[in-house]
Amino acid sequence: MSPTISYKDSSRQRRPGSYHQSMDMEIKPPPPALCMDNHTARPGEDDTEALLQGFNSPSYMVSRGYRAELGSILLLLFLYVLQGIPLGLAGSIPFILQSKNVSYKDQAFFSFVFWPFSLKLLWAPLVDAVYFKSFGRRKSWLVPTQYILGFFMMYLSTQVDFLLGDVEGKSPDVVALTVTFFLFEFLAATQDIAVDGWALTMLSRENVGYASTCNSVGQTAGYFLGNVLFLALESPSFCNKYLRFQPQPKGIVTLSDFLFFWGAVFLITTTLVALLKKENKEVTPSKEETKGITDTYKLLFSIVRMPAVLTFCILILTAKVGFSAADAVTGLKLVEEGVPKEHLALLAVPIVPLQIILPLIISKYTAGPRPLNTFYKAMPFRLLIGLEFALLVWWTPKVQHEGGFPIYYYIVVLLSYALHQITLYSMYVAIMAFNAKVSDPLIGGTYMTLLNTVSNLGGNWPATVALWLVDPLTVKECIGAQEQSCGTTAAAEHCTKLGGSCVTMLDGYYVESIICVALGFVWWFLLGSKLKKLQDEGQSSWKCKRTN
Repeated sequence: MSPTISYKDSSRQRRPGSYHQSMDMEIKPPPPALCMDNHTARPGEDDTEALLQGFNSPSYMVSRGYRAELGSILLLLFLYVLQGIPLGLAGSIPFILQSKNVSYKDQAFFSFVFWPFSLKLLWAPLVDAVYFKSFGRRKSWLVPTQYILGFFMMYLSTQVDFLLGDVEGKSPDVVALTVTFFLFEFLAATQDIAVDGWALTMLSRENVGYASTCNSVGQTAGYFLGNVLFLALESPSFCNKYLRFQPQPKGIVTLSDFLFFWGAVFLITTTLVALLKKENKEVTPSKEETKGITDTYKLLFSIVRMPAVLTFCILILTAKVGFSAADAVTGLKLVEEGVPKEHLALLAVPIVPLQIILPLIISKYTAGPRPLNTFYKAMPFRLLIGLEFALLVWWTPKVQHEGGFPIYYYIVVLLSYALHQITLYSMYVAIMAFNAKVSDPLIGGTYMTLLNTVSNLGGNWPATVALWLVDPLTVKECIGAQEQSCGTTAAAEHCTKLGGSCVTMLDGYYVESIICVALGFVWWFLLGSKLKKLQDEGQSSWKCKRTN
C-alpha cells in the first residue's frame, strides 16, 4: 500500500500497483510519436513501408540476437529506472505529509502532482516534431531534460527540508511542494516520451520487444528505489529495529541526501549518453517521419468528436468515482491511525508476483470480442472491497498496542490489498484490451494514446475530489472549552489554546466511502450496460476519416 501506484501512463500507474493518492492503475499507451498517421506505425504493424525501410538495409538483414544489442538494452533499462525515481519520490511525499498532520485539502492539492503522466499527450507531439537533426531526434529532448532533472534534484535537496517544515517552527509549505513536484513529474513525463520513442530505433526490429520489458522492469525498480526503499531507510524506527545496533534519531538517509545522490546520477548518466551513445541515423529519417504539430492536434480533435468515442470518454471519465474514497484516502487514513508508512510501503513487495501473473491470467478472458464484460463483472466486487477498506481503517486502532500492530493485522491488510489488485487488474486489462480492439489501425498510436489518457484522467480527478471532501464531511467538536468549534484550522487552534481539544465525532472518510460506493453501484446499474453496448458498435463507428 505505498502511496502511488505508478502514475505513469502505462499504466502505468505502475508499477504499478501500490497505493497512490489513487490506487487506480494508470495505463501505459504508446506515445503519440509512434502512431502512423501522426508520425509512423508501431513495430509489428503493416501500416507503412516507411516503418520497415530502415530495417531492409544490409545491416538489418542479418539476424541479431539480444546479445548483439545487450548494451542498448541495458541502457534502456537504466533510463527507465531513472524514470521511476521521480515517480517513487513523489509517491512518498503524501505519506510524509500525513505524518505531519496536514489537512486532506492539502493532500488533494498535492495530488495534482500525479497528473502530468496522464496529460503528456498534450505536449508529446511537440517533443516528437521539434529536434536538432544533427544531435538526434530523441537525444535533443532526453539530454536537456535529464540535465534539468539532475540540477533540479540537487537544488531541491537544499530546499526540501524547509518545504516539508522540518525546520524548527515551520509547517509544510504544501503549495510550494506541489508546484515543485509538479514540475518534477512534468520533466519525468517528458523524459518518458523521449525514451519511449528512442526505444523503437535503438533496438533492431528483432529485439524491439525487449523495450516493453525494459519499461516495466526498469520503472518498477526505479519506483521501488524511490518509494519503498527510501521510506524504509528514511524511517528511524525501521532502521533502528532492523539495520542498527545503536538507535539514532534519524534514518540512514534523508530526503535531502536521496535527492542529491540521484541528481548526481542523472547528471553523470546524461553526460555519458550525450557523449557516447549515438542515435541510429540510418533508421531514424525513414522510420519516424512526422506530419507536424498542427495536424496532430487536428487528428486528436477529430477522434474525440466521433459519437462512439465521445460516449466512451464520458462513461470512462465517470466510471471510477465509486472507487475514489477507498483508493485515494485509505492508505493515508491507515497512516493517520498509526500504521508506520514504511510498513505500508513494504507490503507492496510480496504483491509484485501477483501483479506479474494477473495480466497473463485475465488476458485469457479479455482476448475475445467483448473484453468490457470482464470490466462490468469485476466492478461490483471492487466497490465492495471499498467498504472492506473502510472496515479495515475502523478496525486498525482497536488492534494497536504499544509495540505496534500484531502480525495477523498485516496479513489481513495484505490479503485485502491482494483482493483489490485482482479486481483492479481485471478492469485495467479489460480497458486496455478494448482500447486496442477499437483503435483505428491507420492511426493506432495516437488513437490508443488518447483513449488511455482519458482512462487515466478518469482515475485522477475522482482521487483529487475525494481527498478534498474528507475534511468538509468530517464533524469535530471542541471538548474542554465552552462555545468553541473546530470547523476550521483557525478555530481548532483557538480551541486548543483555550485548553480544549478537537474530537472527531464523525469521520468524513466513512461518509465518503458509503457515498462513493452508492454512486458506484448507481453507475453500474444505469450506465454499465451502456458501456458494454459499445462493444456492439461496428468497426466503422471507431474509424475516423483521414484528412490527408
